Amino acid sequence: MKNTTANYFDRQTNAAPLAVFRVFFGVLMCVSIVRFWSKDWIQSLYVDPSFHFSYYGFEWVKPLGVYTYVLFLICGISAFFVAIGYKYRISILVFFLSFTYIELMDKTTYLNHYYFVSVISFIMLFIPCNAQFSIDAVIRRKTYKMVPNWTIDSLKLMLGIVYFYAGLTKINSDWLLKAMPLKLWLKSKYDLPFIGQTIMQQEWFSFFMSWGGMFYDLSIPFLLLFKRTRSFAFVLVVAFHVTTRILFPIGMFPYIMILSTIIFFESNVHQRILYFMRKILCFFKIKQQVSRIPILEVDRFIVSNFSRVTIVALMMVQLLLPWRSLAYPGELFWNEQGYRFSWRVMLMEKKGSSVFKIVNTKTNSFFYINNNDFLTPVQQKQMSFQPDMILQYGHYLGSHFKSQGHQNVAVFVESYVSLNGRLSQQFIDPTVNLMKLKDSFKNKDWIKPLNDEIKGF
Repeated sequence: MKNTTANYFDRQTNAAPLAVFRVFFGVLMCVSIVRFWSKDWIQSLYVDPSFHFSYYGFEWVKPLGVYTYVLFLICGISAFFVAIGYKYRISILVFFLSFTYIELMDKTTYLNHYYFVSVISFIMLFIPCNAQFSIDAVIRRKTYKMVPNWTIDSLKLMLGIVYFYAGLTKINSDWLLKAMPLKLWLKSKYDLPFIGQTIMQQEWFSFFMSWGGMFYDLSIPFLLLFKRTRSFAFVLVVAFHVTTRILFPIGMFPYIMILSTIIFFESNVHQRILYFMRKILCFFKIKQQVSRIPILEVDRFIVSNFSRVTIVALMMVQLLLPWRSLAYPGELFWNEQGYRFSWRVMLMEKKGSSVFKIVNTKTNSFFYINNNDFLTPVQQKQMSFQPDMILQYGHYLGSHFKSQGHQNVAVFVESYVSLNGRLSQQFIDPTVNLMKLKDSFKNKDWIKPLNDEIKGF
């Protein structure tokens, strides 16, 4: 077993896939930052709000006011440097830190693909993506033909984990037996030409999309692994993500997944892509010297034992972390304990209404809060059905009114939530003073149980 493991880590392959992955990743991230900036989301999501929902354990991560623009600028520039392979180690480190800081500034903006980008950029810290086709190769006057095979496999495995867990979690009674929440979401697309007015309004179409999505996510990593099915699988990847991009507003995620999937192809495909990129550079009369510098087989120093151990540890965490929800009783989609960071992608539709009451415990006098005075519409929507955000907002309100001179402050909430088309029901125990609760990894027994059962993962 020990010899088998050692042999695997000693195995080498062409470095071209890492170079292609680096270029695509850097370009997409740079475009994402420009897109975020152009839509004025920096201002509306991070600068304008007076309160931000922080992650447990990362309460110290806060927006930087107008300097948040500088943070995004740094992130965008570092992404560009990653793409061209300039000062790669420093660039990918700066990108990982700046992007992850942005992600942690407000829980309201949590998306699975933001988390995916952070994880991938962390992996890229430890693998030599600048071995070929990089400014670094020009500067150091040498390029590497070969890299350890595991450096490429680590990216494949991460993509496989994302897909497989996304499919595994779709094996539940709401998704497969009720076509929920797709049945709800597709109604907003009935105005699409032809398909929206005919096919999409048929009930079978919702079930077709639900079951098809589950089988796609479960099978696509394995179809991509084998050469005989790889081309067919890539066609499925493109078709699936183009369809989801048309139907749902999920930003850059489809493009990220399509281009990332190219890593599964053999090195000769990536070498042709690099050749095409060189032709483009020549067309724009950009001097390209990479092909003229000495080619070395491999430099073992570029991937240390520490890098291998770190990547193995990360993969173990990614395999185990999604199962932490089993430690909590009750319905996961309802209480969301262990829901984030587990690759549960587009599985539920929740709508909520939360009215907060500030009470003087001595006089029993009280008044209700207008959430518009403290939160943006986006924050209100997300807070209304996520228990940890309700608790955090309750603490913020209590602290705010204490600072205004109010005495004996207690905070209660009347919260009602609907899950996947079910009738709305009480979500949080209205008799619990939120000021006496503390967020932790312990079970939140102040969440009212769902009056139903969702069977499955």
